[in-house]
Amino acid sequence: MTDLVTDERVDDALPNAGGPDSPAYAWAPAEPRPRKSRKALWIGLGAGAAVIALAASSLILIAPGTAVAGVGVGLLTPGAAIDAVQQRLASTTIVLTGEGGDAVVTGADLGASVDAQAMVEAAYAEHPLWNVTAWFPASAVAEVSIDDDAATSALRAGAPQLYTDPIDATIAFDEESGAYVADAAEEGEGIDVELVRAALQDAFQSGQTEVELAPTLAPVQATTPTYVAESTADQLNTILKTAGFYVGDERVVPVSAAVAQSWLTVGPGDDGTFEITADEAAIEELVPTLAAAVDRAPVDARVITDSAGEVLRELAPGVTGRVLGDTGDVASQFAAQLASGDGRFLLPVAETEFATAAVERRVEVDLGTQTLYMFENDKVARSFPISSGLAHTPTTQGHFRVFAFVPIQDMGCFPGAEYCTADIPWVAYFNGDQAFHGAYWHSNFGNPMSHGCVNMPISTAKALYDWLDVGTEVWIHA
Repeated sequence: MTDLVTDERVDDALPNAGGPDSPAYAWAPAEPRPRKSRKALWIGLGAGAAVIALAASSLILIAPGTAVAGVGVGLLTPGAAIDAVQQRLASTTIVLTGEGGDAVVTGADLGASVDAQAMVEAAYAEHPLWNVTAWFPASAVAEVSIDDDAATSALRAGAPQLYTDPIDATIAFDEESGAYVADAAEEGEGIDVELVRAALQDAFQSGQTEVELAPTLAPVQATTPTYVAESTADQLNTILKTAGFYVGDERVVPVSAAVAQSWLTVGPGDDGTFEITADEAAIEELVPTLAAAVDRAPVDARVITDSAGEVLRELAPGVTGRVLGDTGDVASQFAAQLASGDGRFLLPVAETEFATAAVERRVEVDLGTQTLYMFENDKVARSFPISSGLAHTPTTQGHFRVFAFVPIQDMGCFPGAEYCTADIPWVAYFNGDQAFHGAYWHSNFGNPMSHGCVNMPISTAKALYDWLDVGTEVWIHA
């Protein structure tokens, strides 16, 4: 039971107060409750957090005993495992024994690399920490690559005595032959980089950090091989053979091989090639002379026609005229073209068409006057006396066309014929077996003498023979 105590300082508000003279009473303070112990709770929380952390780590760590290419990555995160694989490869050391002079190169020196990310990701996927059945697997095999240029540089620096430099192929112009010739490349010698890579692969896979290797030598190819020089020399010689300024397929301004060669410079290009350059200023000096060789007036065509305008023969073909166009960029364009290996420069030209002049030809024979007229464009170009058929073998009147030519032949020489005349020259048939021809057996021209043909002196017959065409119109009348 709680005791009551007297305290004069207690105010009147206490219950059952008796008045001002009465003693005051108050409850004695209660004793504090003992504090509850939370030790078990804190121990429980810590254990729970550890369990959660362990569970979480089992989701991001690789199973113990896992190795990638001989590098242990168990209980590491994938990121840390990738770093471990790359660092091990970079620090793996090869010592070149024997003639290598104990030179030392590391994986980092050789530019070595593996696909660590893919391998670690595969290891993590197949062997996570949480899967106890996947612990302690066999080591995954890695394919090691090296940078050939970096490896060669490192090996050459470590063992320069094992290297003989190759000699590049070259090109030179031979003055005597007037052509470019190629000088062959020569192989060098150096450490076989593939064998070094294989040794690094074996050491890395087996977990060794250092391995000795007796270097083996292999051929070192020239940067510029022979075939590149030969191909470029062929290209240059083609330029020399074809160089010039062209209109279509016509080389109107040839450029001699000596001049073309003087324009060209051959130097080293990228990746073991050759670079061709041309002297634009030297080409420019030739440009002002081009117009005189290119410009020409058109030449009209001349044709033989009948009275209807049908073409019977071309006397002379027409030739298109041409005028050189703008030459402001010719030198720069030709220089660029030569640099690409093409020596045929097409000039800009404007063409002018030719006209066609027609000559209408026809023959008229006046039996009354025994005269033959040769007409051109309705004008008599020539006339001469002839001998037509006799009364009992008359020359047929009418309109005909020449249809065949025979330079020499026999006439009437068959059984039962009224006559036989051999070697009659310059025969042009216009109506069946009636023809114009030469006659050597008489000179009575201007009078009927023949068996129906129209004959004339031999020289005149030759001139007519050459003037006529198949289709020439012939009018025989009295």
